[in-house]
Amino acid sequence: MTASALPLIVFLDRASFPDSVRIRPPAAAHLWVDHERTAAEEVAARIAGARVVVTNKAKVDAEAMAATPSLGLIAVTATGMDNVDLAAAAARGIAVRNVAGYAVTAVSEHAMMLMLALARRLGEHQAAVLDGRWSRSPQFCVFPAPIRDLSGMRLGLIGGGAIAGALAQRARAFGMEVVLAERRGAGEVRPGRVAFETVLATSDILSLHCPLTPQTRGMLNAETFAAMKPGVIVVNTARGALIDETALAAALDAGQVAGAGLDVAPVEPPPPDAPILRLAERPNVIVTPHVAWASAGAMQALADQVTANIEAFLAADLERL
Repeated sequence: MTASALPLIVFLDRASFPDSVRIRPPAAAHLWVDHERTAAEEVAARIAGARVVVTNKAKVDAEAMAATPSLGLIAVTATGMDNVDLAAAAARGIAVRNVAGYAVTAVSEHAMMLMLALARRLGEHQAAVLDGRWSRSPQFCVFPAPIRDLSGMRLGLIGGGAIAGALAQRARAFGMEVVLAERRGAGEVRPGRVAFETVLATSDILSLHCPLTPQTRGMLNAETFAAMKPGVIVVNTARGALIDETALAAALDAGQVAGAGLDVAPVEPPPPDAPILRLAERPNVIVTPHVAWASAGAMQALADQVTANIEAFLAADLERL
């Protein structure tokens, strides 16, 4: 097979992974082109002639697909596929494959870390060391903020996938009671779940693990914050737009929410004037830059799944020849 006849694979945003993550090339003969990042207006030109497009966050829309009749597979290097026009892909017979399950441990551990740090007010106690309050203290310790134990707390999970299940396992090991919320507005409560409103009203910590849909966008807002147990801690490692950040700020000001741990933002990266960056300045808020998924092991597992998805597609291509 000549080089020109080899299937072309184009990775639109290789810089979404550090160089330490090895993306193994598929076993079948191919040509592979990496781009560090790709702007929306560059996508169509860069994928011209491609059989496979690999993307993390670069958008592949209907227009780009229409301009690329050779395209057979869009390999998404993430679980969420909102950067791909799925309807257009289906209409053109273009397969779209994502990855799943690779970050169950990583994200659940990150959520657990946020819960622990917020309950024990880690940031404020570390600050008391760094700003000299401990050194100046007339006694052996200082008390900049009240510390709470996770043991005995109720953890409310919104979203019932594998990550929520892994977090539940870890939380129970810390002596927490775990409840899984039914969908908001559901007509009946399924076995093993608790009504959404009850979970809001009784949980000491709420952790979000649901997808972003029209129904879940802005799920935590002024109304739902007001319905929560006073002093609740909110953790979000799912999607930033699940939370109305203005309403969260007001709930923090009122003391209705005692703390928040956020790994995601509605717009990523957030612009300099983004509300989440103002939230991050608060001592009872921890913001991390969408890295809950990004342990070394999780990223390598993800990369290996991407390669497996491409290999399966190319193998099927060869069978059709």
